[in-house]
Parts: sequence; structure tokens; C-alpha cells
Amino acid sequence: MAAPEKLSDIVTSFLDVVHDRLITDTRGSVADYIPQLAGADPDLFGIALCGLNGHVYESGDTDVEFTIQSASKPFVYSLALDDRGLDAVHVRVGAEPSGEAFNSVKLEAGTGRPPNPMVNAGAIVTTSLVRGYSPEERFARILARLSAFAGRELHVDESVFASEQESGDRNRALAYLMRSAGSLTAPVAETLDTYFRQCSVLITARDIAVMGATLANGGVNPLTNERVTSAETCQHVMTIMATCGMYDYAGEWLLRAGLPAKSGVAGGLVASSPGEFGLGLFSPRLDTSGASVRGVVAAERLATRFGLHVLHRPLTLSAAEVTAADDALAAGLGAEQDAEAQQILQQNADDLSVWRLRGYIDFDGAERLLLNLDAWLAARPTDRESPAVIVLDLTEVTQLQSVAMWMLAALATWCRERGMRVIASDPQGRSLGVAGLSQTDGFDHAMRDAAATAGGNQNDG
Repeated sequence: MAAPEKLSDIVTSFLDVVHDRLITDTRGSVADYIPQLAGADPDLFGIALCGLNGHVYESGDTDVEFTIQSASKPFVYSLALDDRGLDAVHVRVGAEPSGEAFNSVKLEAGTGRPPNPMVNAGAIVTTSLVRGYSPEERFARILARLSAFAGRELHVDESVFASEQESGDRNRALAYLMRSAGSLTAPVAETLDTYFRQCSVLITARDIAVMGATLANGGVNPLTNERVTSAETCQHVMTIMATCGMYDYAGEWLLRAGLPAKSGVAGGLVASSPGEFGLGLFSPRLDTSGASVRGVVAAERLATRFGLHVLHRPLTLSAAEVTAADDALAAGLGAEQDAEAQQILQQNADDLSVWRLRGYIDFDGAERLLLNLDAWLAARPTDRESPAVIVLDLTEVTQLQSVAMWMLAALATWCRERGMRVIASDPQGRSLGVAGLSQTDGFDHAMRDAAATAGGNQNDG
């Protein structure tokens, strides 16, 4: 694995570590009940992560196309919610985990509803609730919604679509059963034709990372900056994903990974970390629940390593803020040490980058810091002999999420290997436990220490 050339490559390097450790995991087998899926290369494996600023980190086979299959269900559900409203949708389909396989023949007693929109029966009903004057218009709206989530125009794999039709007898049985029970009111043949087409849309791991990030970003695609759906709809969708998206593995998934997620039998898996990023994984070998073996393990390792469980959050969050100190200081905050700091910054502009972090710093906040530092280092004159120094003012940081702690540690290591320094000021005296990161108890002390280093007087602090 190559060493990261830029600070933002730190995230990619960690994805590479996870990818390389799991590439030898050959458990599971490709789906064979849909003939066209049986020929998939079982060794393909890709991991993609999309931050809320649109930066995508990739490792492995992230540009290989595969059909979206059941990973389409959350996004079509979002369209049905927007078309019909939450109450109208759930008159026809439930919201409870089934605890059974994705193609289970199980309807709610007394209502005839399928248990939730993530199992096949529920997804067939959800597809039927998308508005359209014809099956063609309905599918065109579904394809447009999937494309808007992915940030690019998507297409159908016609050979897989034909294979879905040929092998779809169980879904036909489900549809006719629901038709007789009253939960499916649209024509069976037309509804299944649309459903099979939506499952046959081609995507990549990169695409589903962007789709997951759009959900995590409250419905705004971070690549296109276009609003795809409302924040309220995203909340509803991610709730159902968290409780029902992984079928009969949903409970253990929520326990171990704690992220809203949805799998597909072509080997795709999409997960969302609300307010942080989207994760897209692809590996065709499946476990007994129909989810990618490597995808599940990779997502669980990332969630555990970075403390991403949706319930592992403080009760009160103050929004993350990452501000260049020259902007903050120029705003005239009035403190005497700020005036001194502004002078130091101006005198050492080529060697000194100062940032103020506020609130709850998670992946999104730490990523913004790394990307901004990349830009500063790229613009720094190449003939400078003095070392670059980075000062982080953590005075108003309420909490550092574990993923942010890891990213700061990686930042300090990356800089130390290149003869640079990272100094953090924290009057609260919190021990960050980050090797190579110098700490001071005040912003003014940090700035003076930085000025001494930037001026060529090396001080290891």
C-alpha cells in the first residue's frame, strides 16, 4: 500500500487497509437463482466513501458496474413517500422488521400488508405506489430518482432484466397473493415489469456511496448540490433501512454496525452515516441472508473503528465548524491574544496555517480540515526552507468523535514524516493521546510556539 501523498489520501489509505485484509476472505457464493448474476466474478471487491462535500474516496473495484437489485428499495421508497405521503404508503405496507428472508411469503394478519418496504413483497407494493400515467412513465420517474441520488444518468442492463423476468416466479406469487389480499391494487404484470427493471439498473460502488451520502446529507446530493428529496423523507428512509434493510440479519447488523444500510444480491451494499458520509461496497459473494460477505465485514469494521453507531452520539450536538483563523481573527473578536495571533499569522503566512474548530467534530468536520490543509500546502511556495506548522485551536470543541481523533492522529503522523509540526491548543487540558501532536493549554502559547518553529527556530515542544 502506497503512503498517502496528500492529507485527504489518509482516508483512502485506511480503506486500502480494510480492502487488503478482506480480499482473501472467500466465504459465500454468488447469487445463482437469477441466471445472469451467476456469472459474476466472485473476486471483485470495491469500497467507496463519499463525504458530504462531494469528495469520494475509493479502494479496489469501485468502477465496475453491477445491477442495483434490492439496494434500489430505499430510494424508490423515498419516491413513493414523496408522491403519496407517509400515512398513505403505510396503509399498504408495514414498517416492522420481518426477521425473515428477503423473499419471504409473509403478510400481516388482518390487513394483508407486507411487513416493510425492504423485503421483496413490500418493495413491489412501494413500486406500485410511484405515480405515473403508464408503466413507462412510472419507471422513467424511478430511473430519474435513482440517477439523481447517484449524481449521474443510470441505465438498465437489459440482459439482467430479461433474466429477472424469466426467474421471477416467486415474486409473481407474492404479487398475486398481495393482489388477492388487497395491499397491491395495481396490475400485477405491469408492476412486476417495473420492479424487475428497477432492480436491473447498473451502478458502481462509487455510485451507491454517493447515494448513501445523499441520504446522509438530508436529501442534497453532495456531488451535484441538487436537492433530491426532503430531509424528512431521508429520516423516514434511513429509519426503515436501520431496522429492516438487512432482512433476517437486521438486528445483529444494527448491533454491530449501527448504520442504516441496504444490501443487494448482486453484491452491492449501501450505508449512510447521518450527517457524515455514505458508504458503497461491492463484492458478489453472498452470505445466507443475501448480503455481501466482504461488504458486511468491511462496513462493520469501519463502523467499529470510527465509532459510527447511530446511537453512539451525545444527546446534544453543536454543529461542527472549521474556520481558517485568518478569517476568524479578521472578524475582530477583540481578545488581546487574537490581535497578537493575527500579527504572528501575517508575519508567517507562508509557513503557518491556523484553524479554529468548534462544536462536535466528526468525520465531516475533520475531512473539511484535511481538504483545506491540502489546498494550503499545494499553494505554499516550494522554495520555503522553514518547516510548515499547523495550529489547531480546540478551545470551543465540545467533543471529538473517535473517527475525528483517528484523522487528527493520521494528520500528525503524516506531517511529522515530512518535517512539519501540528500544535493543538486546548485550555480544557484534554489529553488527545495523539503521538506527534504537540499540545498547549492556550491559543496564544500555541501561536508563539508555532512562530518560533515557522521562523526557523526548531522547537519540539
